[in-house]
Amino acid sequence: MIDPDPQTASNAAIEPYAASSRGTWTLIIVAILSFILLGGAFVVEGLRSNERRDRAADREVHTVKVLYQAQRVLTALDDIETGQRGYAITGDRRFLEPYRWGRVNLERDLMQLRRLSADSDVQRANLRALDDIVERKLAFSADRVAETDAGNLAGLRAQTLAGDGRVAMERARTIMAVIIAEESRLLKIRGAVADAEVAVTRMAMLRLAALGGLLTIGLIVSFGFALRSAREARREAERNRIATAVQLGLEARVAERTQALKLADAQVRQLQKMEAVVQLTGGLAHDFNNMLAVIIGSLDLARRRLEKGGQDVMPYLGYALDGAERAAQLTNRLLAFSRQQPLLPVVTDINTLVTGLADLLGRTLGETIKLETQLDADLWMVNADRSQIENVLLNLAVNARDAVDGGGHVIIKTANIVLENDDARPEGDAMRGQFVMVAVSDDGPGMSADVLAKAIDPFFTTKPVGKGTGLGLSQVYGFARQSGGHLKISSVPGSGATVAIYLPRHEGVIVEAPRDRAIVDAMTSPRARAGESVLVVEDDDRVRAMSVAALIELGYEVITASDGVTALTLFDQNPNIALLFTDIVMPNMNGQDLARKITAVRPEIPVLYTTGYNRNADNSPLTLAPGVDFLPKPFTVTQLAGKVRETIDAAMTPAIAG
Repeated sequence: MIDPDPQTASNAAIEPYAASSRGTWTLIIVAILSFILLGGAFVVEGLRSNERRDRAADREVHTVKVLYQAQRVLTALDDIETGQRGYAITGDRRFLEPYRWGRVNLERDLMQLRRLSADSDVQRANLRALDDIVERKLAFSADRVAETDAGNLAGLRAQTLAGDGRVAMERARTIMAVIIAEESRLLKIRGAVADAEVAVTRMAMLRLAALGGLLTIGLIVSFGFALRSAREARREAERNRIATAVQLGLEARVAERTQALKLADAQVRQLQKMEAVVQLTGGLAHDFNNMLAVIIGSLDLARRRLEKGGQDVMPYLGYALDGAERAAQLTNRLLAFSRQQPLLPVVTDINTLVTGLADLLGRTLGETIKLETQLDADLWMVNADRSQIENVLLNLAVNARDAVDGGGHVIIKTANIVLENDDARPEGDAMRGQFVMVAVSDDGPGMSADVLAKAIDPFFTTKPVGKGTGLGLSQVYGFARQSGGHLKISSVPGSGATVAIYLPRHEGVIVEAPRDRAIVDAMTSPRARAGESVLVVEDDDRVRAMSVAALIELGYEVITASDGVTALTLFDQNPNIALLFTDIVMPNMNGQDLARKITAVRPEIPVLYTTGYNRNADNSPLTLAPGVDFLPKPFTVTQLAGKVRETIDAAMTPAIAG
């Protein structure tokens, strides 16, 4: 018998393992190729999704650029109008500077707007219509300038009476509004396209991830059947290592894609914020420029009249003062929206307040509109600024009157409301607790979903040009939020609208609200009594100088300080001070801290606060206790005279017991 070759036996013994090894390596190679293909699919899909997302983002950015350029065209038109009008009114050639720059900017900005809108047949048609209007407007403005140069007052008057310039300007604004509306519509569409692209990408990634999971499962099962030999442990460890590497790679890709999606979402939100900023800044610039045009033009006319020896400047000063007061009202409305207005909360029965306002609201609505009140008999009390609640009711009543357009019903309703869980989510905030609801409803045409979504945006209005500022509901919203409550607007097209504010219930001790003091006649400007002195503390040099000059004009002796530390020193040196008149918002030591230190020494000294901003120097909220004396900035000399006299006299009047 011949012994087998050891080498052959060894090879025969190894052959099954070799065959198994070859099969295992084949599976490994197939798995590697599959993962390479899967990774390639991830890369290709990622590149395609990035390309689609970038295209969508580029279209959105392009739309924002068109909106921005349209606003520049409007600004240039306003500069031309303001310049030629100011020059026509005053004859001052300095007004020609904005006029000339406006013409230069208009040509450049129109060219840029045409280039950006070249891809839209609708916008090209709008721009062709705008070109005709602009051409007429430029010709009219040039004629006005020429007539002014020639001193042809009759020609200027004839042009003004004809109203061609005003009609052209209104037509231009209307066309620009159509252009902006079209771009806003495109922005929404393109935003939806971007969202759809993100959804498609997410679904593709999920499918590839599922395919990768199935491939991994198949690989694990194959390895389980192929590796039942002495190498099982090593093969198992190797398989686990590969599986772990694959899992980490998938997790890294998922994390990267998640971050990319978050970045895309942030970009969309930023575009929406840019749209809101464009609307806000455009509204601010328009309104403030109009007011500044009245103020500057009127003061310049008054100066010219005085330089020529004339004395009749009161009409011009009246125009300037009216423009300044309108600017102050606009500032107050913006402060209300941003929840920065100074408030004087007192415990208030809203039913009593509504009943007291019924006659005024009835006259405001007119005889053709029926006013109805539905008041909860057991209504809770609230701790809020009474005058601001009155302003809210008047504001909402005016909006309801405009909505019913000449005839209909307006209902004012009060009720106790308990909000729990998700009963109300204004702006995503869950509001829970006990509230007093005040709602104003009308049976007008209601609001569409698009209008409802923008109802509280500053400067957004559906009223015709010149009929509304777009700040009414934003002011109501700011007051409600600053008072610890919220605003809710509900409407169905064709079924009217309801605007409701929710104010927190006052659960503390109910005390009698301070009695209203006698109203000082605004025209008498009450003056100082002999020897009365006022300590004025104001960190702004110009405001301090104005206040001091006004008080001296009214007969008071005035001691001034630019900060709280200096004021304390002057107070110690002047024991006969009759009144502390202090700004609240000052660095280092605010007005309230200063008043506490002074009244700790002289509790009887009256304090009159003033401020134009409801934040301390450290940006913390500023609150005023009920019954304090307060004069908001800006104020007139007459208002200052009445408030100073009222504060001093109230401190001198003995308290009435009971």
